[in-house]
Amino acid sequence: MPESLEIIFRTFTAFIILWVFVHMLGKQTIFQKTYHLFIASITMGTIAGNLAFNIKIRFLYFVLSFIIMGAVVFILNTLSVKNHRYKEWITGEPTTLIQEGEILEESLKKIGYSLDMLTQALRGKDIFNIDEVEFAILEVNGSLSVLKKAEYQNVMRKDLNLVPPSDKVPVELVIDGEILYKNLSNHHYNKKWLLAELKKRNLQVTEISYAVVGSKGKLYIDLFRDHLS
Repeated sequence: MPESLEIIFRTFTAFIILWVFVHMLGKQTIFQKTYHLFIASITMGTIAGNLAFNIKIRFLYFVLSFIIMGAVVFILNTLSVKNHRYKEWITGEPTTLIQEGEILEESLKKIGYSLDMLTQALRGKDIFNIDEVEFAILEVNGSLSVLKKAEYQNVMRKDLNLVPPSDKVPVELVIDGEILYKNLSNHHYNKKWLLAELKKRNLQVTEISYAVVGSKGKLYIDLFRDHLS
């Protein structure tokens, strides 16, 4: 087989194997929420890159590497879910950085997290005054979870004894001029109701770019041709 055709074949194969790998292990692989998934993602990408272009190494060896790595990650995932004793070792554990309003300097040093990094992460949570924070925990995936002190927390409807509005999940009905029949059949809305609503507006389905019933039950329609002045 000519080298150019072999590279094309290997590239497509690498893509398909990675596709299968991500689908088998789930969406958590994409977000790399744990240590082993982060390592596995880098390793699998390296193997895939070599499979595509390094024709000096036999094709079978790369496939074998994919299978072994996939099996290792699958076993680690299973252990972390079913056996709590191994979970912390495999997936890591959250680290408390602020406790009862006090910054835990030892925890910061232990994970190599500077005070500047902490204040920057807090600003990402719209907190510019560290005195507002009761607890701050650095999650395994690198995100910071924050609990504000009671006096700085937002007032909720139940605190004011207000009845919450009966909002509903938005339901998409039309995309790119095509009716989403699955959404119609799974909700209270049907084709007859949709066509009647469109008739009131002198519209055809083919004219609609996007139509959705919002959380308040109101029908929103966007046309392919928007009349803008």
